[in-house]
Amino acid sequence: MTRLFKARLLGAAFALAAALASAGAAEAKDRFVVDLVNEPSTLDPQLQWNPDSYYVYRNIFDNLVTRDDQGAIVPQIATSWKTLSDTQVEFQIRDDVTFHDGSKLTPGDVAFSVGRIIDPAFASPQQGQFDKIVKAEATGPHSVVLTLAGPYPALLAQLVKLSIVPEHAVKAAGNDAFNLHPVGSGPYKFVEWQRGVAVTLARNDAYWGQKGPFPTAVFRAVPDAATRLADVQAGTADLVVSLDSDLAGQLEASGRGKRLYSLTERLAYLRLNPTKPPFDDPRLRQAVAYAIDKDGITQGILGGLDKPIGQMVTPAHFGWFGNIPGLPYDPDRAKALVAEAGGSPKVQIATGTFFDQRVVQAIQQELADAGFDASIKLVDTPTFLKLIQQGAQGGPALAVSRSSCACQDADGALYQLFHSGNPWTIVENKDLDSWLDDARSTLDTDRRLIDYRKISTFIATEIPVVPLFQTVAIYGAAKPLQWTPTPNESLFLNRMAWTE
Repeated sequence: MTRLFKARLLGAAFALAAALASAGAAEAKDRFVVDLVNEPSTLDPQLQWNPDSYYVYRNIFDNLVTRDDQGAIVPQIATSWKTLSDTQVEFQIRDDVTFHDGSKLTPGDVAFSVGRIIDPAFASPQQGQFDKIVKAEATGPHSVVLTLAGPYPALLAQLVKLSIVPEHAVKAAGNDAFNLHPVGSGPYKFVEWQRGVAVTLARNDAYWGQKGPFPTAVFRAVPDAATRLADVQAGTADLVVSLDSDLAGQLEASGRGKRLYSLTERLAYLRLNPTKPPFDDPRLRQAVAYAIDKDGITQGILGGLDKPIGQMVTPAHFGWFGNIPGLPYDPDRAKALVAEAGGSPKVQIATGTFFDQRVVQAIQQELADAGFDASIKLVDTPTFLKLIQQGAQGGPALAVSRSSCACQDADGALYQLFHSGNPWTIVENKDLDSWLDDARSTLDTDRRLIDYRKISTFIATEIPVVPLFQTVAIYGAAKPLQWTPTPNESLFLNRMAWTE
């Protein structure tokens, strides 16, 4: 037997052993259970934008482009793209993708998906992220051309969120029925949605890309964080979201799971409605900003992982400036401003179950210490989203919320929240509109940064919001789970592995 033959035989033996070990590891976890805070508000990827929905539907659908684990924009349904002019970009579309119903994904489906989300009649909450696109056309058997209203530097950053839906299935079922039985082309297929309980997905064994490691995935609604912790400790859940630092510490100390975390592009902030009393008085907006001890909250409550910020973007975004800190913590100045404005203004802090209520209670106490008569209105996530999607005039006077565009560009972080006419708009101002429009209409990076500095300076001066901190996403996981969280907070099941 030659040495070369022996080496090949030994190599084949190792390969077989590795394959068997890999198969054994996959078989060791047939059912992967994820505890969310709430059930999804929708499974139609173009109807809503919130974490509990995104965690689930992003495994059902492919997007035009995506980000890899290092944050780079990479192909997904589009294999490549090129700029035809300042207002046209051509994408080459994969020809080996099928939807879960067996039909072939075509450039027509891509054009339909884009047209659907930019259609004002469809009223997608994401429309403001894509409204620079005026038309999408299938121009060949493997190509789609997007026509823009003008140069759009954030196009690819926004397209990482554009999921491709099958035109025939949406039209046959209608929007409401499609939401209840979504059909995508992603690594997992929809099986069942038990409202208020769980969504079940099955692995798409015909997936064109990296296949999922788990035959079945179940996303459960578990609003109580202590229960989510108990689930992962008991082994009844394999991954749980939204643990606070205390619970994550308990998990680590117990030895029955592990903490995973990542600083995200999501930020926490207070929305102040300048069109409604008491915050039509700029002194009281300033008082709120002075009253909040961001360092005390992030260090004393959140365990030091979250980072205080003074802008409505984070260091993970293009358009972040390290020298715009916002007003400092000054409780005496806050008290003086409240007293000057007449004293004891009544405010209700609207918030959702997704937000760390320890932080909300701390804010309530700090506002009370400053002289506000502050109470808390806690609602479920879908209700909260409806509250703040009423434009600048209809939103609550005060709300504590979080925001993420999952695009890492100031255009996505700021446009929907500060440009007139969007359902998420906090304040309407002609100067803001002009700067936002200009920044998204030029390919000149320096000019964009000038505009975004003006916007962040306006926010720090006029205080329609009080930015609080760049949030960290903390997960609890079973020890065998191999997964690296990323700033865009995606739970891509097919990027996970199970090693027992």
